[in-house]
Amino acid sequence: MGTPGLKADCETILGRFQETDSVRFEEFAAIWKDMKFSHIYFGGMRNLEMSKFAREALSVASHYFLPPYTFQIRVGALYLLYGLYNSQLCQPKQKIRVALKDWDDIEKFYQDLIGAQHLDAAYIMRQLRLSRAFHFTGMAEFLTFRSQRNQPRHVGREEFKDVRDRVQDLVTSETLEEMLNIHEHYQKTKCLISADKSQPDRSLSLVKEDYVPNLKQLLSEHVTWKLEKGKPRTKNDDEKEENEEEKEATSQESEKESSERAKTLARIKSKCYGAVTQAPKSRRHRQVLMASSESSSDCGGKNTQKRKKKKK
Repeated sequence: MGTPGLKADCETILGRFQETDSVRFEEFAAIWKDMKFSHIYFGGMRNLEMSKFAREALSVASHYFLPPYTFQIRVGALYLLYGLYNSQLCQPKQKIRVALKDWDDIEKFYQDLIGAQHLDAAYIMRQLRLSRAFHFTGMAEFLTFRSQRNQPRHVGREEFKDVRDRVQDLVTSETLEEMLNIHEHYQKTKCLISADKSQPDRSLSLVKEDYVPNLKQLLSEHVTWKLEKGKPRTKNDDEKEENEEEKEATSQESEKESSERAKTLARIKSKCYGAVTQAPKSRRHRQVLMASSESSSDCGGKNTQKRKKKKK
């Protein structure tokens, strides 16, 4: 039974859930109701066709519940499986096929939910297990006879997948050890061709001596950053981010207030200095004349005193 638009609908609801940047069930439920996703089984199909369609829908949604997809997409796929399973109209209900090789990943995912205190997602997972919604099989796909040899593989969106760490793939412990050996051999060769055999010549120091230790330190920092980033977010982390955002907002408001206050003070000062009245030209001329007359009188008095002293 062909379902061309089913995968697109599942990716649409998961994409909208990814935009919320949350793993809360209430966010997914709001999107589910807005898209009217429960109407997916309304099509006037018979019971046999309804069973095939429900099986196909659960199979498409279950692909996003497993690695290599991100934590948020896997939580959204869990909510999607819960909604698709409970909104079935066929009897008996079709179950979610899970291969035995994938159950370890699902169990680890469930422990991560509990450890990160995502109790709503853990509750949904527990409800599916209690209702026996999982059908443990040898293969995840329902195999039937097909004329084509190459069966179509599931290819999801790239933005849903967890980004592979290229750094760890490129630089491993073996490569670091090999680089350390090459660096030591390089240092010994420089000592042999230099004048002082105990210490290489400075003109030959083209590579930093602490190159390998620095590379190890950078790799360790990258690994710690990757682990912290890959950890599932907890409610405490969300509260901390909200508090930090509030602090940043208050600091920005205080900075704006201080800048506005400084601008108003500067405006008031400019007005005050600009409002100083200048004396008219006639009065300024009088002041200059008075000052010059006073200075000339002072000079005349000093000269008369000197003449009197000379006569005596």
